[in-house]
Amino acid sequence: MPAPPAKELTVMLVDNEPARAAIVEQAMLDNGYRVIRRLENAKNLTEAVNESQPDMVIIDIESPDRDMLENMSRLTQDNPRPIVMFAEEDDSRHVEAAIRAGVSAYVVDGVNSASVKALLQVAIARFREFQALRSELESVKTQLEDRKLIDKAKGLIMKHQKCDEPAAYQALRKLAMDRSQRMTDVARNVIAVMDLMGGSK
Repeated sequence: MPAPPAKELTVMLVDNEPARAAIVEQAMLDNGYRVIRRLENAKNLTEAVNESQPDMVIIDIESPDRDMLENMSRLTQDNPRPIVMFAEEDDSRHVEAAIRAGVSAYVVDGVNSASVKALLQVAIARFREFQALRSELESVKTQLEDRKLIDKAKGLIMKHQKCDEPAAYQALRKLAMDRSQRMTDVARNVIAVMDLMGGSK
């Protein structure tokens, strides 16, 4: 059986010059991407992405200003997408600021139809790698926070019940099993109860 056709990737384009935007749009079309919406600026970027749900965002400007960087940063936080920026300004400070705001690829040479496909594929790959790393870091952070809660709850149980650490852990574990709750949730409840009793000082 022949392989199913690849999904056409959709693009949101941010460009305030219609003539330049038309060149970018044609380059996207030539390489299997479809521009589904064009914005003149990044003012409502997050809202527009939420409405249109593009696969990626392409920004074609002379130089990123503070407002644009803030809007890109907000998008990266709230509804991350691969962002490719074509710019005329190659100042290293602007490049670094754009990368910090979530840009996956910053291109100074302008739109070259022959290299667009490879460039966008690299940007998507970098975005996915960053998102995987971000997810991993969030998971580690959550695990550490959970561990702190459980350790604090154990300490309070040891103090209140006059028992050792293994016994306090078993008490927490039994509570979690009896209530069909996560250990972290039980630990949080224990801490809250002890706070009310004035025993978590």
